[in-house]
Amino acid sequence: MRSVIDILDLTVEEITDLIATADDIIANPAKYAEKCHGKKLATLFFEPSTRTRLSFEAAMYELGGHVIGFSEAQSSSAAKGESIADTVRTVSCYADIIAMRHPKEGAPLVASMKSGVPVINAGDGGHNHPTQTLADLLTIHREKGRFSGLTVGLCGDLKFGRTVHSLINALSRYEDVRFVLISPNELVLPEYMKTEVLERKNLTYRETTDLEEAMPELDILYMTRVQRERFFNEADYIRLKDSYILTPDKLLNAKSDLCIMHPLPRVGEIAGSVDDDPRACYFKQVLYGKYMRMALILKLLEVA
Repeated sequence: MRSVIDILDLTVEEITDLIATADDIIANPAKYAEKCHGKKLATLFFEPSTRTRLSFEAAMYELGGHVIGFSEAQSSSAAKGESIADTVRTVSCYADIIAMRHPKEGAPLVASMKSGVPVINAGDGGHNHPTQTLADLLTIHREKGRFSGLTVGLCGDLKFGRTVHSLINALSRYEDVRFVLISPNELVLPEYMKTEVLERKNLTYRETTDLEEAMPELDILYMTRVQRERFFNEADYIRLKDSYILTPDKLLNAKSDLCIMHPLPRVGEIAGSVDDDPRACYFKQVLYGKYMRMALILKLLEVA
């Protein structure tokens, strides 16, 4: 039995295989329609979610399986004080695989140690979000055809952005990837990410507060929202929330084949007028997330 809590739980070869499976699902959906017949996915979401929860559910249904679970902590026995360990031990009596989101960093790891079935981390606080990273990787693969040799701009909340941290970890294993870190001074990438990942692996990166200045060199622009739920001080959130707003005029000097990504939800950091730009890939990301979650469920359930 195997769980996926961190994107680094998967080898580069395994990610390549998952992408190949996702590509095959896209090309031949009928082939996979009954692969998980009789299997049950439990979605344990202790924190609000739209895309991640619904894409897990859609993934399992499209594989012919069933879904049980809850969408907020208040509708579970956690509201009565039940521990994560007891919740997971209980749910693993009913389900074949668990997808879990929790506001506390490390909660899915604890769950995986107590569960009788595989656990997929669907996001834990500001820490990890491996299946969003799989969606990101499939998007880059289908738009660019490669991971090596890309200049990736990460813009917005780099301090608390778990999707940013997971994506850096994933891309750091490919050759000649360069990062441009674009954020307000208060929301820079944590020091441990710079020292333990970027510098330890001798990756090229630079930090800037100026999105437009960085734009011409980017192959990928990964926008993120400033996350109100990670702030202790409302005034700080209000001051920083509109630090970067991507509009068509800011794309005038961008590459013609730039890939614009966003893990969503957006709350104003990409203007709606950008949606019609052929370089906008964030809704493709949403769809690709479903296919990668289908591939991961198949892998962890060891379904041929």
